[in-house]
Amino acid sequence: MEDLRIISDKTRDALLNGGAKMAQYTVSQTETLEFNVSSGEFSLLRTLYDNSLSIVAYVDNRMGHASGNKFDDASIAAKVADCLASAKSGTEDSAYAIAPKQENACFHDGAYEPDTDRLFARTREFMDDIARNYPKVLVAEMMVSHVKRHSLYRNTNGTEYETKKGYYEIGVQFAGHDEDATTSFCFEEITVGDLDTPFLELGNLKKAFADAEAQLTTIPLTGKFEGTLILTPGSLSSFLYSIAELFVSDTAVLEKTSPWLDKLHEKVADPRISISIDPFHPRIVCGERYTDDGFASESFDLIKDGTLEAFLISLYVANKSGFPRAKATDLSLVMAGGDTSYEDMIKNTDRGIILGRFSGGNPSVNGDFSGVAKNSFLVENGKVAGCVNEVMVSGNLADLLNNLITLSKETVANGSCVLPYAAFDHVTISGK
Repeated sequence: MEDLRIISDKTRDALLNGGAKMAQYTVSQTETLEFNVSSGEFSLLRTLYDNSLSIVAYVDNRMGHASGNKFDDASIAAKVADCLASAKSGTEDSAYAIAPKQENACFHDGAYEPDTDRLFARTREFMDDIARNYPKVLVAEMMVSHVKRHSLYRNTNGTEYETKKGYYEIGVQFAGHDEDATTSFCFEEITVGDLDTPFLELGNLKKAFADAEAQLTTIPLTGKFEGTLILTPGSLSSFLYSIAELFVSDTAVLEKTSPWLDKLHEKVADPRISISIDPFHPRIVCGERYTDDGFASESFDLIKDGTLEAFLISLYVANKSGFPRAKATDLSLVMAGGDTSYEDMIKNTDRGIILGRFSGGNPSVNGDFSGVAKNSFLVENGKVAGCVNEVMVSGNLADLLNNLITLSKETVANGSCVLPYAAFDHVTISGK
């Protein structure tokens, strides 16, 4: 791998010589070892290499950015020139800024070097475990990889962060299959920092495979009713990502479209709901260590006991809006669980559905959502009645958070978030 410091020095010199008074730049190299499994056989083994140079510069309160994947002198000079030209043609805005000088740091996370033999062994074990325990699950494709990344961030205020991290990714596409009956395909992806645990024990894979087999037989659902929506950790994550985008993101705050714009430090959810952004959580793999603006990352509460504690905004939007900037810029979502088991959550449900996957367009600006319930099950009188299809669910994201019934004791981690099962009331469920 190339000497990132030399490349970074050349980038810095070109920026200063070009007149940039304020800039930040990141040089990184990524090496990905990956292989595929198709029809139960290893089908592809390769190593991919990727270089990245990302530059943001400010000239007279104007911002420019450029990126490339070549590290030779001519390419560096060309990208710096592109960045400066972009800045000079940009719109002047005094809110542009980068972090002041931070303490320099070197971060080492995960498994930087791959254990290739053990990775193959774990993958073969996983294939055998699926075949033995879930005979009606058809694995269409499995993608297994180790990602090794070395990066160097610097800015003109003197901050330097060096990061060396490595992690494993397991992605599996599968469906229930029994003679002529086949379900729709599902996809699960897990990120881990080591190979200590059999893959079948990771995340929510056991339940996902069992659900795929159960979906081979469906029951009809007719009419419309208002009932309980039980979100699996996977479907809960998609709802929370939409809430983050619509209610607390840079765009929502800057364009003043967020329904929560005047709700900071006020109640926005049931008091049992607490959600943090926690890249340092032990079940988050290789979390963010510094923000896009150059601050050292910190964990923080997004919602605490139902109260909105922060917006997920950059330094620029913080300067524009007057709200505090977010202490981390990734979405390492960690949601506290409750005091009810998932099994009891179902037993306590009169009528509703367990939503495995939500398929629909983006919710509206005010949080209204409507879409198809995929990989989902009807619950009646405290029991799972069967898998349903062609069922619609609709409601409002802000209302959902205030209509919580219960949260599960169990939490599920996939490497990027840690979430429980969650049951909400007053959701419209529509059959044929």
